[in-house]
Amino acid sequence: MLRTIKDSLLAFVLTVFASLPQGALASENSIRVYAASSLTNVLNELISDYQSKHKIKIVPIYGGSSSLARQIEQGAPADLFISANERWVEHLAQKGIANPQFIHDFTHNQLVVVSASSRAVQLDVAQVNSWMAALNGGRLAVGQPNAVPAGIYAQQSLESLGVWSGLSQHLAPTNNVRIALTLVEREEAPLGIVYQSDALISNKVRVVHTFADKTHDPIRYPLVELTQSSDVAAFAEYLVSDQAKRVLTRFGFN
Repeated sequence: MLRTIKDSLLAFVLTVFASLPQGALASENSIRVYAASSLTNVLNELISDYQSKHKIKIVPIYGGSSSLARQIEQGAPADLFISANERWVEHLAQKGIANPQFIHDFTHNQLVVVSASSRAVQLDVAQVNSWMAALNGGRLAVGQPNAVPAGIYAQQSLESLGVWSGLSQHLAPTNNVRIALTLVEREEAPLGIVYQSDALISNKVRVVHTFADKTHDPIRYPLVELTQSSDVAAFAEYLVSDQAKRVLTRFGFN
């Protein structure tokens, strides 16, 4: 009889927990932020600044936007999600996970080609032969073009310039843009396509070319509140404030 009662109570508790909305099991004094890897440095600074003035713990989880969105879709306990493109936030909205009323425009970026600082590279981005000469038998480090925002933007730019078909077999696709940056820093890839903000944080790479905005979709970072609470709303408001924008600008965002 006692075992039956315990089993019934356990089943009840599990049912209640399973029915709670995403984020409801989080500590009232913590916020979990799932953010694109290209935001690592600037968001760490923004979090540090905010925590110095508020008694709350903010836990950032960084990765490729596509990977983070899939984790959230599968039930990962995220309170905020900042994607490097609109596609993955729209995907969560279509799934009923992100409420369009709680989506904000966070920041913007530019797309650049980088090489190792030690290399002097001349590159005519509209000529396949120029790319091949610069690669010199190596590969072009990019985010995965079918999923990672930086890779999607890279493909759009290369298609716009008419060189995608000649370069698509010479890529080193990565799971996020920071890995692409690392490959160039280590000189494991002669060239990489990353964000301007990534290039600025590294003294091991130099910008070879900045893609014109017209060659790719606008690089927008939407922020979505996945959990509705006063703490989450307050932190989201800070992230889109003029104070935060000044920090973003210093890190190469616009």
